[in-house]
Amino acid sequence: MNFIKKLFLPISMPIGFIQNHFKAVLFVFMLFLLFAPQDEASLRKNNLQEISLVGPIMDATEIVMQIDEAANDKDIKGVLLSINSPGGAVAPSIEIAYAIKRLKEKKPVIAYAKGTIASGSYYASIWADEIIANPGSMVGSIGVIMQGADVSELMQKIGIKSQNVHAGLYKQIGTPDRKWKEYEINELNKVIQGTYDMFTSDVANARGLDIDKRDFYANAHIFTASQALKVGLIDSIGVGHDAKTKLIKLSGVETAHWNKEDKFDKFMKKLAVTSAVTLHTYFPSLVLK
Repeated sequence: MNFIKKLFLPISMPIGFIQNHFKAVLFVFMLFLLFAPQDEASLRKNNLQEISLVGPIMDATEIVMQIDEAANDKDIKGVLLSINSPGGAVAPSIEIAYAIKRLKEKKPVIAYAKGTIASGSYYASIWADEIIANPGSMVGSIGVIMQGADVSELMQKIGIKSQNVHAGLYKQIGTPDRKWKEYEINELNKVIQGTYDMFTSDVANARGLDIDKRDFYANAHIFTASQALKVGLIDSIGVGHDAKTKLIKLSGVETAHWNKEDKFDKFMKKLAVTSAVTLHTYFPSLVLK
């Protein structure tokens, strides 16, 4: 009997281990399925990268990190910035724009408008080597807005009064518990106009447009792709295939191997965007729109 046990020991020991550590073995097996190369293509190094800019722009941390990583990755020879965004907050839009500008100094960048490329998302793309827009896309809306609610009547109806202590004439600017005063609106207009001047100046410099004619291509005009092409906001009209083909040509790669964004990362980004929009609804700020 002992002889038989020893004979089958190489088989019985692994089975016993699996039985006693089933959850751990299952976890390791799942990790293997997730990260093990699926085919020969998985073993190749990617030489082109697609980065998505989707939804309202409220925070640029993640996308700027992706852009900077692509800029410093020697294997990546070109980047496609795929855009479908109505714009968003000023500062993060500028962060993305200047990250693209840094990237362009090292390798070619194509911005592709697969849906909406407007306001802050247009700002983000201006320093790409080329901007290609889907024939059905909406382009432009180069302008700035600050808006907020006046809930004073509602507060009066439900019996709520606000109170505060502040120093500085303009410290209550933008508060929703009362109608904004004329001098406060003038102060906000100063900020908005200064931001608009910066926006249009950067667009003119990046796109080679005449700043003195900004009322034709800026002024919050909304254009179709063909109209945007006529005023110089984009370089050509095409679909995703055309944008990728153009980037392959500019980057000089013989065979394209795309580094696409992970599905889980996309899901987490959408979740973060939804949260940011909800917060923005209750806490208005200066936005490109």
